[in-house]
Amino acid sequence: MGDISLPNELSNGNNGHAVGAQRKSCWYEEEIEENLRWCFALKSILHTGASQYQDIQLLDTKPFGKALVIDGKLQSAEIDEFIYHESLVHPALLNHPNPKTIFIMGGGEGSTAREILRHKAVEKVIMCDIDEEVVDFCKSHLVVNKEAFHDPRLELIINDARAELETREELYDVIIGDLADPIEGGPCYQLYTKSFYEFIVKPKLNQGGIFVTQAGPAGIFSHTEVFSCIYNTLRQVFKYVVPYSAHIPSYADTWGWVMASDSPIILTADELDLRIKQRIEGENRYFDGKTFTSASTLSKAVRKSLHGETHVYTEANARFIYGHGAAYKNH
Repeated sequence: MGDISLPNELSNGNNGHAVGAQRKSCWYEEEIEENLRWCFALKSILHTGASQYQDIQLLDTKPFGKALVIDGKLQSAEIDEFIYHESLVHPALLNHPNPKTIFIMGGGEGSTAREILRHKAVEKVIMCDIDEEVVDFCKSHLVVNKEAFHDPRLELIINDARAELETREELYDVIIGDLADPIEGGPCYQLYTKSFYEFIVKPKLNQGGIFVTQAGPAGIFSHTEVFSCIYNTLRQVFKYVVPYSAHIPSYADTWGWVMASDSPIILTADELDLRIKQRIEGENRYFDGKTFTSASTLSKAVRKSLHGETHVYTEANARFIYGHGAAYKNH
């Protein structure tokens, strides 16, 4: 989980003697797995608190700028969040012939909505996040998304995404899962299950609709945590499933997404570039046709692992990334 250490704290060896130089800064430290931690220096702690669902921190970090941390897991950082959000949004919207209506599951910080609203064809975006405190906090503190939150095409709903999708009658061209990682005791792991994809998500897509979700760490060692089984689970529900990944420096790992549809996902790099030019306001910092060709060309080891994956994600047989959510800790 995420911890903050104060200046001048020292690491101690087994013999009790201090090891290394004194720290001159506060440091944020995240436990990525049992024997691996990732830390970076802080300028200041802007906010720390807890909502009904999650622990929340906003940190001003020296290497990555402002960073949003939920349940001890870094969600996004000012310096490189564009990699994550461009990768999450643009492949699905560009592969759809005419994306007018979009539903975001989660996305409380507003960055996913910001990228969607750059698409000229988009007429309506529903952003449904369960945690009003996180949304209000991000609206107040993340200036980069101020315009998105005030765009008249955006409708913000505070609710559980599953319940909201179940009760809404309209269908969507693209549904995006910008959810917190599936961690034990977290609020979101049920939204990575086969039953959710099959009976809630897929029926709410228009003909030719596309679903895309963030799918956790996708590194050479970490992809077996949840990425491979999310991919395999979606293969049980949709005809065409495309996994892809990108390195995100602040995550200290490669990250994964999975796009799925019952219509072929076959645009070439040149076709993607043409659609970017025709459809998107402003210039992408990360994503273009060649970038997606690279992102969807996974390494031999990961391809082999995904091909051999048999696990199907269910509530009774869930997989989690390392760490625990607030609900787990409260028991």
